[in-house]
Amino acid sequence: MNQKNLLEVDWSKIPPPTDDGAAAHLVGMAIPPVTLRATDDNSVTLSALPGRTVVFAYPRTGEPGKISLVDDWDMIPGARGCTPQACAFRDLHAELKAAGADHVFGLSTQDSDYQAEMASRLHLPFAVLSDEKLALTRALNLPTMQVAGLTLIKRLALVVDSGRIRHVFYPVFPPDRNAGDVLEWLRANPA
Repeated sequence: MNQKNLLEVDWSKIPPPTDDGAAAHLVGMAIPPVTLRATDDNSVTLSALPGRTVVFAYPRTGEPGKISLVDDWDMIPGARGCTPQACAFRDLHAELKAAGADHVFGLSTQDSDYQAEMASRLHLPFAVLSDEKLALTRALNLPTMQVAGLTLIKRLALVVDSGRIRHVFYPVFPPDRNAGDVLEWLRANPA
């Protein structure tokens, strides 16, 4: 099955994820010193970044016209919506920065080359981090799902203050509202 338009989604026809408690342990945790490759060809160690960092994680982006990972991708709660989520963070990037986000990153278990295509196509003003070896995912015990033999991060967003997780958005639905929810939280909770 070919990917539908990645941005036009009727969320009423997509099953929402439920809060399974898999992210409840994250608030207050220190980010481990894991270095990840970014789409801007840099290496990023989130634990070493000063100030406030926003990281939104997603399962996997699709490519227009390409075959879906699995035929029923849209029916997996929380799977659909990676592109709308990334575009929302793109569209609100300047406002997120103005509200105190010193750094904004996307995060998935896809490799950096795959992510770079998406970042370029969507004109993202921030880097996307690759955790293809699951080092950060395992170190933080991030919520994951298994699809087609792959381990994918369940959709969430983290607000990290100088290497420590301050707030977690989980579950995230619909994904295109996540950036707005993060922005509202940043404005209400200055660093």
